[in-house]
Amino acid sequence: MNTSSPTAIRVSLLSNYVAVLKKYNDFDGRARRSEYWYFFLINVLISQGLNLINTLLFNGSAVVGWLIILFNLAILIPSVAVAVRRMHDAGKSGWYVLIPVYNLILACTESVKESNQYGANPKTKG
Repeated sequence: MNTSSPTAIRVSLLSNYVAVLKKYNDFDGRARRSEYWYFFLINVLISQGLNLINTLLFNGSAVVGWLIILFNLAILIPSVAVAVRRMHDAGKSGWYVLIPVYNLILACTESVKESNQYGANPKTKG
C-alpha cells in the first residue's frame, strides 16, 4: 500500500528541483535518477506552460518569447551539470552527455551500487 501523500510528492519534486539549482555549477559527484528526471520534468512543464501562455494569451508575442529564451538560458548550466552528475552515477565520464542516444540510455540506467571514482552512491547517503 502506497502511503505517500500528494503533498509529499510535490515536496519531493520541488526539493529535487531546488537541489539541482543550488548545485548549478557542481560538475563533480553523482546525481540520482530521480534528481535528474524530476529536474527534466519540471523544466519541460515550465517551458511548455510558458509556450502555451504565449500562444493563447499573447498570440506568440516576442516579449514572452524572450522570457522563454531567458528561462531556457538560465537552466542551461544546471541542466548540463545534473546530466554530467547523472553520467557519473552510472559510472561513466561526463563527456558521455555528448553522445545522443547513449546518454539517454545511461540516464535511465540504475546507478553503480558502490562508490566509484566520482563519489559515494547518493542512495546510501543519509
